[in-house]
Amino acid sequence: QVQLVESGGGLVQAGGSLRLSCAASRNILSINRVGWYRQVPGNQRELVAEITSGETTDYADSVKGRFTISRDTASNTVYLQMNSLKPEDTAVYYCNAVITRPVLRTYWGRGTQVTVSS
Repeated sequence: QVQLVESGGGLVQAGGSLRLSCAASRNILSINRVGWYRQVPGNQRELVAEITSGETTDYADSVKGRFTISRDTASNTVYLQMNSLKPEDTAVYYCNAVITRPVLRTYWGRGTQVTVSS
């Protein structure tokens, strides 16, 4: 079982920055993959960035060069640094954890709202 708590969302002007945090209730090195997703009402949830237990990272094309995912193993926290924000980045951002063994399990946080004004 993993509890995920997101924080750091808010209202920011276009071109600004925000840092989202996802605090996990267990050692993040025991989680195969932690990702940030976002969802706009009426749309499917989409992957923004993810980091594996081996520290491999991946990003959606729309955020490459602007967003950075990182982790702090001491506090079991995964961060999403978002720079050069655009109005189209406005969404609810969710933290996701995937554990593959002994069985595949997926966990979600409750989300944090990010609003970028033009």
